[in-house]
Amino acid sequence: MAQGHYRLSLLLASILLVSVAADARLGGWEPIADVNSPLVREIGKFAVEEHNKLAATKLKFQSVIKGESQVVAGTNYRLTLTAKIGGVSKKYKAVVWEKLDDTKELTSFQPL
Repeated sequence: MAQGHYRLSLLLASILLVSVAADARLGGWEPIADVNSPLVREIGKFAVEEHNKLAATKLKFQSVIKGESQVVAGTNYRLTLTAKIGGVSKKYKAVVWEKLDDTKELTSFQPL
């Protein structure tokens, strides 16, 4: 009988560990392997263009240096990017939410 309880406890602990590991991936930030992919560049360009509309600036998107993604109701992209203004290149951190209907929303844009 004690051996049966031990096996059941071991099985439940294993299931709990697998469940916690899966939850850590969902909602956690994961590095983007290829920041030069067309999708990531499109998200970076969108972030700069949207910031220009909201802040009445004239930044020109250059490149994405680093990025992470997070699975939510859609996908969040947290990007470190470069943009040029007046011939000077500067770094920015942007967060873009790509919703399930493929629309995008700029949720954060900050100079670094």
